[in-house]
Amino acid sequence: MFPSHTTGLMPQEERLEVPNKACRLTIGIPRETAWLENRISLVPDAVSLLVKSGHRVLVENNAGAASHYSGNEYSEAGAEIVYESALIFQCDVIIKVAPPTTQEIEMLRGKQVMLSSLNLAGLTEAHFRQLAAKKVTALAYEYMKDRDGNFPVIRAMSEIAGNTSILIAAEYLSHPDYGRGLMFGGLSGISPTEVVILGAGTVGEFAARAAMGMGALVKVFDSSVYRLRRLQNNLGTRIYTSVLQPRPIEEALKTADVAIGAVRPQGGLSPVCVTEEMVQQMKAGAIIIDVSIDQGGCFETSVITNHKNPVFEKYGVTHYCVPNIASRVPRTASRALSNLLAPIMLKIGDEGGINNILRTDTGVRNGVYLYNGISTNRYISEYFHLPHKDIELLIAAFH
Repeated sequence: MFPSHTTGLMPQEERLEVPNKACRLTIGIPRETAWLENRISLVPDAVSLLVKSGHRVLVENNAGAASHYSGNEYSEAGAEIVYESALIFQCDVIIKVAPPTTQEIEMLRGKQVMLSSLNLAGLTEAHFRQLAAKKVTALAYEYMKDRDGNFPVIRAMSEIAGNTSILIAAEYLSHPDYGRGLMFGGLSGISPTEVVILGAGTVGEFAARAAMGMGALVKVFDSSVYRLRRLQNNLGTRIYTSVLQPRPIEEALKTADVAIGAVRPQGGLSPVCVTEEMVQQMKAGAIIIDVSIDQGGCFETSVITNHKNPVFEKYGVTHYCVPNIASRVPRTASRALSNLLAPIMLKIGDEGGINNILRTDTGVRNGVYLYNGISTNRYISEYFHLPHKDIELLIAAFH
């Protein structure tokens, strides 16, 4: 706030020394209703930490069942078990994994804080306008940054997806029908499994680590030489790397046993790196794991599947195209998510509410896409035709 004419020359130290008053939050954790979403945002250990810090935590009955956390564990951690969804959505802060549904938004009382993931591919303009009408301040896990400018939730889920994608590949490669009964890895006197990884980001790095640890021969492709060099340094060994060009990819796929799609989009959808013709030339019994299917997929033959029916076969190649691979290991993923969210909740309480932490913490502020119902994310505003305001101006005006 700029000083007025009457106070501009007065000393300001007294104002700066006034501390933020800590506040007690009422935090609601609903049961996820999105199909096959098995994670929960806060595990019992995190709930215990928040309750001991003076906050009130309401957990919907059976919210943690899919992650193998019982209501009794949450109750012993100090949570209040609630049997009506509507009561959860009256809390000051609601923490979900999947974006809120139309029915859940209707239950909000208004002017609350909502933390969740933001899967833009499945959302509409009506969704954001409904949230905006409730004057909600909404934060997306994907956009929140840490002190180093990284995206910690994306990284954690990407590490899980990278490791898990190789375990899934090993499972289907050994399947008598889908993979023709091959063992993943290497064995004396037998050629090692060849794994092609498209993308040298976090998913690609952890997929490469897991595959190399099991004795596979790994080839990594990426459009950035910098990312390929960083991957080499992180792995601490020299592996086959190449820029993303059609001819080298085509040649590598002809002998590949497993292909992992892990190309992140710069904006919008993932680029298609592997054409249908390239897939036709792959070996019978080869496995494709398209981790990029969340953003459209990077194999032309990819079609979204789910955890109940995860694979299909095309041209003799088994395709695994399940979005949200982390939900396949929900207990691990929930713990990873909870480790990142609990400190943010504690900080919001310590600093006296969401507005104070948004003023001081640029990483958390970066996660905001609605502030009191006003769209603050330029990409979302343009894509869904919403009026856009700069969040720093809004915070300054609020204070």
